[in-house]
Amino acid sequence: MASETELPPLGQKLSEGKTKQIYELPDLPGHVLVQSKDQITAGNAARKDQLQGKAALANGTTCCVFRLLQEAGVRTAFVRQHSDTAFVAARCEMVPIEWVCRRVATGSFLKRNPGVSEGYRFAPPKLELFFKDDANNDPQWSEEQLQEARFCFAGLGVGRCEIDIMSRTTVAIFEILERAWDTQGCTLVDMKVEFGVNVTTKEIVLADVIDNDSWRLWPSGDRSQQKDKQVYRDLKEVTPEAMQMVKRNFEWVSERVKLLPESRAGGRVVVLMGSTSDMAHCTKIRKACEGYGVPCLLRVTSAHKGPDETLRIKAEYEGDGVPTVFVAVAGRSNGLGPVMSGNTAYPVINCPPVSPDWGAQDIWSSLRMPSGLGCSTVLSPDGAAQFAAQIFGLTDHLVWAKLRASMLNTWVSLKLADKKLQECSL
Repeated sequence: MASETELPPLGQKLSEGKTKQIYELPDLPGHVLVQSKDQITAGNAARKDQLQGKAALANGTTCCVFRLLQEAGVRTAFVRQHSDTAFVAARCEMVPIEWVCRRVATGSFLKRNPGVSEGYRFAPPKLELFFKDDANNDPQWSEEQLQEARFCFAGLGVGRCEIDIMSRTTVAIFEILERAWDTQGCTLVDMKVEFGVNVTTKEIVLADVIDNDSWRLWPSGDRSQQKDKQVYRDLKEVTPEAMQMVKRNFEWVSERVKLLPESRAGGRVVVLMGSTSDMAHCTKIRKACEGYGVPCLLRVTSAHKGPDETLRIKAEYEGDGVPTVFVAVAGRSNGLGPVMSGNTAYPVINCPPVSPDWGAQDIWSSLRMPSGLGCSTVLSPDGAAQFAAQIFGLTDHLVWAKLRASMLNTWVSLKLADKKLQECSL
């Protein structure tokens, strides 16, 4: 694949929308170039203006959002940023549906649902579908209508399984970005996304763009401070001064979105093992922690044979102010976890290596804690790492995003496995 500094030659223009153009890339089979435009529209292009610099702002926002989602583990068509105004993506056949996810009732939802007051909070988020049809103002569809349409893209039929995958993925994407924007003191009110079928892999992926036209953003939850394209929609008269205000909002979002991939918490897992014979077990914990973006350190200490050293190591990690979860790995009689739990206010997780001979009996030494101790016991190394990540995910949106995407991907894999099984049974 060409490097970011090279300019792959463009092939034919495959399509052009209100705000972007899609070009074939002859030297990169299965890929396209998505080129943003300076045009801004509202009401299905009933209002249309040029906003100099918008293409770069929109493209920068999209690339940053897609990188954040990919790092979390969400499958997308995004490959890399190509220039200030374009990015390279996997070629997809697009599903002509806008998936809208709402946390707060506002906008068109209120018009379609009289009696619901603005600001009503949806929990879980509200999901709606709209068929992309400019001539008919993108009518709202039900999942049943989409299923009965019997679409087929890149050889993949869009049925119940595919609809469920897009539905679940939309909510996961919204929740990941909602948490991210919350770190900037900004409420993600609602957003729209689109999906396509990767022509090479035949899988459904998040496609198109996610920019300041894709969502409503209210700093401090205050609609009067909105920073999204709604400001342009609400203009009574398009003047140069008004367009500069719209551009400043796009610039505000473009700068803040760069901060979303930054961790605002930080933390670590410290694995204490009773002896190096448990190294393989501990290495699995460290690998799983790193998969969630959580640093993991390994130490050797025995609460039975060197309690003073165990407590010294504990104090070492308590003293630098870094949030820490301790994982105690000790077989036979587990004194390590209870001693740690009884002498620190930090979370402690027992993860004993289970031996084939005395494993069942050994586990009781981790489960039967003296009163006043709160350490939990998780037998699986992956499970212990996940539990630690969930603790950090309460305050670190990036760790939470990886956990949320992992949940989604597990669900999708089960859904696809069931579909395959049903097809084999027919």
